Amino acid sequence: MRHRLVGELMTPAAVSVQRGTTFKEIVRLLDEYDITAVPVVDGEGRPVGVVSEADLLRKQAGRTGALGRLSAPRLPPVEQEKVDAGTAEGLMSSPAVCARPGWTLVQAARVMNRHRIKRLPVVDGTGRLLGIVSRGDLLQVFLRRDRAITEEIVEDVLVRTLGLRPSAVGVETTEGRVVLSGTVDRRSAVPVLVRLCQGVDGVVDVEPRLAWAVDDTGEEHAPSGGASPGTGTGRRAGTGAG
Repeated sequence: MRHRLVGELMTPAAVSVQRGTTFKEIVRLLDEYDITAVPVVDGEGRPVGVVSEADLLRKQAGRTGALGRLSAPRLPPVEQEKVDAGTAEGLMSSPAVCARPGWTLVQAARVMNRHRIKRLPVVDGTGRLLGIVSRGDLLQVFLRRDRAITEEIVEDVLVRTLGLRPSAVGVETTEGRVVLSGTVDRRSAVPVLVRLCQGVDGVVDVEPRLAWAVDDTGEEHAPSGGASPGTGTGRRAGTGAG
């Protein structure tokens, strides 16, 4: 199976700023390019941080209100420094957490989740900026057509990976939700098939409506369709996987 990579979905680096870029210039760039954040690079084009709308809004949130009254609680020293900053060096969130163009979408999503960030600068082998990938970019994979998902499951999962006939298992995809039907040789093959289908780009959920000829798991289960244990007649897998 071929997964789409960060390099295919990222937005090329049309804009970046230097450490000395002023607050107002950053605001202008965000407005001009209709973006919500901009990477900060050093003299060799390597990301050192990111300035986002949230970073810029700290200044407004930390201002005094009418008659000199504070409009927000007193901030910790580090946060106050960002409020007082006038250039990208003081405003940015750093260090920059970066991705590589060869990463899968799963890798990028895990890094974003771990660091609780919405975007990643994408760098080449020398650490220089290539582009930026956002959470919205990663979600583009779920716009994949149902027919394309079904074809990949049949051709790559069933035929190439598991060595089955294309008609061995019925595959129906609706809004990214995959339903598997039919009979497999062994019960132990069901969770393997489900996991492989879950790994296909664009799959939202997998429901196995499968029977099996031989139960090789040793797990107890209620007979299905009136079949008695030991007859070799297929039984139905549980639904709702994924």
